[in-house]
Amino acid sequence: MPAIKFNRRHFLKGSAAVAVTTGLWFDELVASVESMGTTSMFTHGVASGEPQQDSVLLWTRVNPDNTLAKKKVEWEICLDPTFTSAIKRGLSIAEAQRDHTVKVVVNELSQGTTYYYRFFCNGEYSEIGRTKTLASGNLDTVTLAIASCSNFAFGFFNAYDDIARDDSIDYVLHLGDYIYEYGQDGWGGEISKSLGRQHLPSRETVSLSDYRIRHGQYKRDSASRIMHASHPLIPIWDDHESTNNPYMHGAQNHQPDAEGDWSIRRSASLQAYFEWMPVYDPKPSEDPAAMWRKFEFGDLATMVTLETRHTGRSKQIDYKEHLATIDTPESLKNFITNVLNDPEKKMLSPEMESFYTAAFSSMKENKNAWRLIANQIPMARTHVPRTEDFIPVTSDDPKDPLLEERRGLAQLSRLNLPLYTDTWDGYPRARERFYEMNKKLGIRDLLVLTGDSHSFWTNQLFNDQNESMGIELGTAGISSPSDFLSFNNTIAEEMDKRLAEHNKEVIWTNGRENGYVKLVIEKEMATAEYRTVSTVKSRNYKSSLLKSVALKKDNGRLVFS
Repeated sequence: MPAIKFNRRHFLKGSAAVAVTTGLWFDELVASVESMGTTSMFTHGVASGEPQQDSVLLWTRVNPDNTLAKKKVEWEICLDPTFTSAIKRGLSIAEAQRDHTVKVVVNELSQGTTYYYRFFCNGEYSEIGRTKTLASGNLDTVTLAIASCSNFAFGFFNAYDDIARDDSIDYVLHLGDYIYEYGQDGWGGEISKSLGRQHLPSRETVSLSDYRIRHGQYKRDSASRIMHASHPLIPIWDDHESTNNPYMHGAQNHQPDAEGDWSIRRSASLQAYFEWMPVYDPKPSEDPAAMWRKFEFGDLATMVTLETRHTGRSKQIDYKEHLATIDTPESLKNFITNVLNDPEKKMLSPEMESFYTAAFSSMKENKNAWRLIANQIPMARTHVPRTEDFIPVTSDDPKDPLLEERRGLAQLSRLNLPLYTDTWDGYPRARERFYEMNKKLGIRDLLVLTGDSHSFWTNQLFNDQNESMGIELGTAGISSPSDFLSFNNTIAEEMDKRLAEHNKEVIWTNGRENGYVKLVIEKEMATAEYRTVSTVKSRNYKSSLLKSVALKKDNGRLVFS
């Protein structure tokens, strides 16, 4: 194919000076994103993902028109942002059956190397993205940004912007809830009106077209575009990429009588996810829901991503079906024994477990490497502390929308039951099975990286024999608020304090901030920085370090340093 040629505008803005620095590249990236109009060919930006030692996946989408069913999209990748000498280039096709998205897997790259890339279509260039392959062999450090729960309706993705501006970050690990399914009258609807960030389409996402439109809205966000262009993404899904709290054969937020067959809706959500995310497409013979992967960061760390939603999970316990009948010590014991600890309730599929075992079995010769688990939902035991003395269970307003929630918390507190049943706490036998699987592999130093809860967590994990199994680091939402802020900030702060006091496994938690975790892994130590943004209600924000935690290995265990 002929070499890609610069147009005059791009030459002046991006390539005139050979000595363009990374800082100047980023300034040009921001300017390009902010100036690109709705008629641009590349309004959804660029992204990269699936980093391996010799390859990376590049993604973009071109806007369709009424004249061409297919569009030729050229791409090139280079070692510097000036593109003075492209090392690889090629041609791909954007077509309607994939919603005009483009994925390119670029092979034969050098390990541990930063690259720059861009796309070209119909006389126009995309912004320039930056990506990085994984290292092999000896590696001294790797830095991950850990993100979760980016809800367009609740505010601006300022934490994405902060991640993009940090050149020390190697990869972004997104632990799910990358989009939310709610309509404009759903969760966050009132806030979205005040911010001008109402969900599209206006209804809840159910069809393939709905999910495509919603993904497109999130990808057009400027902070999202800048973050994707700055760092390669390693994403896993959680629930809201389809709908709230799914399991193998249904979901809490799916009503078959109004929304049709669950399998059709789930298939639509997964198809849109694979079209719009920088991830490998499933092969025709593969179950698209079986998305688990392994990433090796040289000899420093191995990470396995879990799939806990669509391939193995049993239906969640619904407290509303049981709490009214728990009125004696015997009934509580029966609930805990026969319902909560039902051994038939599963979280991981046999195939997921087999993949996990194979992935970490190969690490036995490298016992000093860090074992990272990319995990959607909180794993630590988190039972409800005493609440009635600071969260009232009566109200002068008979229509108080939070009254039922406050009363429910009070009952869970009296019974000392888990705060949530959608997390691993609702599947204690499955969690113990997971720990036993690791013990058989000789692993008791898990570093579990967790999203979902909209709260920061530092947790120490124990099995039923009170043996330490590892440490869990949980990230707050990029924009989603925690549950207890619906009461007020004072109650949320007190709840954080009491959760840590009441639960052995909870060392510290904060559910009052938005942000992400920056994890720096070195040979002997790992440091987690809990980073926050001052607001998500305006694009003008300040970022700060809320807390820092250092971890180290000690005789096959993880401990706090």
